[in-house]
Amino acid sequence: MTVFLILCSLVVVVLYKQILVAFMANPGLNALILGVMLIGVALAFRQVGRLFREINWVNGFRLADPGLAVDRPPVLLAPMASLLGDRIGRMAISSPVMRGILDSIAARLDEARDLSRYMTGLLIFLGLLGTFWGLIDTVSSVGRVLEGLKVGGDAAGTFDASRRVLPAPLAGMGISFSSSLFGLAAR
Repeated sequence: MTVFLILCSLVVVVLYKQILVAFMANPGLNALILGVMLIGVALAFRQVGRLFREINWVNGFRLADPGLAVDRPPVLLAPMASLLGDRIGRMAISSPVMRGILDSIAARLDEARDLSRYMTGLLIFLGLLGTFWGLIDTVSSVGRVLEGLKVGGDAAGTFDASRRVLPAPLAGMGISFSSSLFGLAAR
């Protein structure tokens, strides 16, 4: 995960100017998208960090003498820890009991991933929100451009009037595409 974040950071450093131009097309929504992404990254690291306690318990249990006290009991493996807590000598767990424990662990891990799935969906939603926001702005700006055109006037005057009002629709397209870019890239 850290290597992937470093690679993404290097891409951001290399493309800094282009990313800044895209970001400034709609700084409010794009900042919200980046904030949600940072929260999602922090939650992903937290979920992986929670597994270290379980790994340490399993490794300590495998190497420990019977009856050795563990300073930090596991959370996900709590049912297994209670079964094996007072072991004496070699012990075996039946297949149905092990299946139940593994199903319980799988259910707990799926519950923890629900928040990550929600964050991913939220990033896509915010990107689409920006897309439609920009498209609405573009369509209304194009309507204003068309209203400003004069039929039967001289061509140079019409072209000059069109050139003055065309930046508005293009700004709407910038909002649309920059939010989509940030929403999908943050996903």
